[in-house]
Parts: sequence; structure tokens; C-alpha cells
Amino acid sequence: MQIFQYPSQPEWAALQQRAAAGQAQDVEQRVAQIFADVRQRGDAALLEYAQQLDGADVRAGLRVTPEEMQASQAQVPAELQTAIRQAHANIRRFHEAQRPTEERVETMPGVLCWRRAVPVQRVGLYIPGGTAPLFSTLLMLGVPARLAGCPEVVLCTPPQKDGSVNPVILFTAQLLNITTIIKAGGAQAVAALCGGTESVPAVDKIFGPGNRYVTAAKQLATRYGVAIDMPAGPSEVLVIADETANPVFVAADLLSQAEHGPDSQVILLSDSLAMLEATQVEVQRQLATLPRATVAAQALAESRAILLRTAEEMLFFSNQYAPEHLILAVKNPEQLAEGVTSAGSVFLGHLTPEAAGDYASGTNHTLPTNGYARNYSGVSLDSFLKKITFQRITAEGLHGLGSVVETMAEAEGLTAHARAITLRLETLVSPTQTQV
Repeated sequence: MQIFQYPSQPEWAALQQRAAAGQAQDVEQRVAQIFADVRQRGDAALLEYAQQLDGADVRAGLRVTPEEMQASQAQVPAELQTAIRQAHANIRRFHEAQRPTEERVETMPGVLCWRRAVPVQRVGLYIPGGTAPLFSTLLMLGVPARLAGCPEVVLCTPPQKDGSVNPVILFTAQLLNITTIIKAGGAQAVAALCGGTESVPAVDKIFGPGNRYVTAAKQLATRYGVAIDMPAGPSEVLVIADETANPVFVAADLLSQAEHGPDSQVILLSDSLAMLEATQVEVQRQLATLPRATVAAQALAESRAILLRTAEEMLFFSNQYAPEHLILAVKNPEQLAEGVTSAGSVFLGHLTPEAAGDYASGTNHTLPTNGYARNYSGVSLDSFLKKITFQRITAEGLHGLGSVVETMAEAEGLTAHARAITLRLETLVSPTQTQV
């Protein structure tokens, strides 16, 4: 990581740049071709892409069978099963507290308004399953989907070389009572969820992370009237560390993010040059011991350590950057956290690693990246709900509200709007005039 000492604010913009996506137009064109192919050929296209892109033969069937589901439990170590069940309980407990309440409000006498939460009827969950099958993400998406009461939940995940699905993903799906599991990955899976095929039900909203092809596919899905959780890109963390931080911990946090992928980004801010230098040394020491050292090293090449003067200046930089994950490794983290306005998820203090939120503390790890934390929230129970407003007006309410609506409608030149009120008021003035 290159150290930048006391950059001026005009220089911050360059330091806050994410790594260039590169070849974006080529990716979009390829994804558009895949969409057209899947929409035209359905399952046949999915079978072909599984062979070409995943090296997997799934001609026996795109859907996971009950027998495959049953066999998965025996293939998952008992210790991992216990850990997943505990994470499931914590995530469920946190998301259960997000249940909305339905409150009826009388805005004026006889005018009653309320809002009701209704689950999205058909949701698709995309779970990567390559070198790092993200069963933790299945928990993060499946738990709120089930709590919201979504009637149909479809899971897409890439098949392994032998045409099977990673047993840990199947075990987690069983825990969540998800039975519609499709052996399909990449942009082709998103295309299938978007339009449906012989084996894949079409959905109303698609959730889940993925590579740049999956990201482009989700964005394309919105043009077909299918919603997505949020724009997403490579994972990232920003750490604010003062002189009280432990360089060993800080380095571990930076590397835990860097090992996600070569396009991940980590940024370290400190008001202590000694802290930056000590962390640099520790990053190199720990990096040498990582199985994914090559991946992490590529990410570090695009990452930065920045020396600033004060905690306030570091927080200002962070709010501009709007990180997916923000770690406050400082003496008074609660005090500094009060000023956070743009971040996906915040981790306070020296004993709160971002890895805890990734897996099992209870908060959701599906978060906005690439600066979208300025205007997007992470996935929550709300992500799986629609809010529908209702209202009912009595005779008393129409008498009180009617002239307000008539006046406003006439002022906008919308006579029919005003007439919809007037005709009703006339029936109230003359009860015998039931037909107009």
C-alpha cells in the first residue's frame, strides 16, 4: 500500500477513485447476447452455458432434486453446521426486530390513511459458488426473504464440475426451507430469473452479489421490469485508525477484504504516521501466510494508506468516499460514529472486525459499494417488502377535504379530478341524487 501524507482536499478525489472496471462496454454487449439467447432458447441455453463457462454437465436436470438435498447434510462437518445454525439465529434475531408496524392515521376528521407491508411475491437469490461458495450470503438473503413471507423464493447457484451444487449451500438452503434451487450461474442465471425458462420461474426482484457480468446482468434486468437489491461492485473497506489501534488487527482487517478479489479495495486513514508504517509491515507479514495471497496482493496494489491531521478530517474523507464497510479503530468510536453519514455498515472499536458482520453478528452483509452508500442502504427486511398505502374517507371526511381537493385540481387545470369530488359532495347534499 502506498502512503500519502497530508494530501490537500483537491487531491482527495483522485485518492477516492475506485479501480476502473475496464471493458465495461464489452461486458454489457456480451451480457445482452446472453439475455437474448436465454430468452429465446430457455433451458437449452442454460445447459450449454453450464458446459462452456462452468465446465459442468447438468443434462440430468437443472433443478436440485430432493435426494441431492437430503445427501448434502452428511457432507457438511458438524462444527460447520453448528456455526451456520448460530449465524442463522443471530441474523434472524436482528432482522425480526425490523418488522414494520401498521399505523392508521386520521389526517383530519373522517379521513383515515394507513400503510401496509406486503412481501414481494417472487424473489430470486443469486449465490456465487466458484472458488468461494458464499453460503453466508444465502443466509443474509434467505433469512429476510423468509421473515418477509415471500411466497416464492428461487435460488440460482453455479454447478460444480460434476454437475452438483456445493453441499454447504444446499445445507443452508434446507435450513431456510428453500427448495427451488437451480444449477445455473453468471449472467445466464440472472437472465433466466428475469424472463423464466422451462425449469426456472421468473421473479419480481433479484438479489445477490457476483462478478462484473452478474452486475451488468442485474442492471439489464431492470429494463425488463425486474427490480434488483442495489447496484453492486467489488467489495471494499475503509479503516480509520488512531494511535490506540493495534496494527496487527488493522492489517488483518485490510487483508480480510483484499482477499475477496483482485478488484477489491482497502483504504487506511490515520493521524499517526507510526500507525501507518507499522500496519504496512504487518500487512506484508500476514500476507505471506495467506492461501489467497496472490489475490490479496493484487487488491493491495490499488489500495492506499493516507495520513491526515485529525479525526474530523478522516471522517470527512470517509463520508465523501462512502465505503461499503467502515471500521472505526479509534479510542472513542461511538463519538466518531455520530458523524457517519455515508457507509454501508460500521464497525466500532478495536474488537469489532468487519469479518464478524460478514458472517454471524446479525447485521446484513449485502451492502452498497462503489460510493452508492451515499444514497442506498444495505439489504434488510424492507428489501423484501412493498409498502402499499390505503385510505378511507367518510361523509364527514369528504365534506372537510372536498373543497381543498377541488381548489387544487382546478388550479392545475384538471377538471375531472375536481368533478370526482364535486359529484360525490352533491349526493351528500341531496341524498336522493344517487345517479349522476
